[in-house]
Amino acid sequence: MPRGDEKYDLIQSVPLFSECTGDELEAIASSADLIDVPEGMELVTQGKSTNELVAIAVGEVEVTKDGQPVARLGAGDFFGEIALITGAPRTATVSATEPSTLLVLTDREFWRLAKENPALPSAVLKVFAERLHPDTF
Repeated sequence: MPRGDEKYDLIQSVPLFSECTGDELEAIASSADLIDVPEGMELVTQGKSTNELVAIAVGEVEVTKDGQPVARLGAGDFFGEIALITGAPRTATVSATEPSTLLVLTDREFWRLAKENPALPSAVLKVFAERLHPDTF
């Protein structure tokens, strides 16, 4: 699984961070954790409060809402932006459908980085708005 300098390349491949400069990407890479999860692991639970932004580096996850599958996400996709911005409980459950490597940025690290890197909150807010109102974008 990717580690070290490869974390920068993984972050750069996530569309959420496409507006960030090289320095901003390096700051995110130094603040995010890269974790490996097994197939079947529940990563977030609908209705629970956790405030991490998660990008999928390797693998695939399934998103369910009220027990019904609503999406599958793979490398380069991300989840958790709604809880990160609003602090609200998770709107869906996300589980790994295969062994996966995830890039995790806690809310504390996100807001610390946001103060120093103005493109970061703008990018997340844009995605947040698009996911809440997809017909307007």
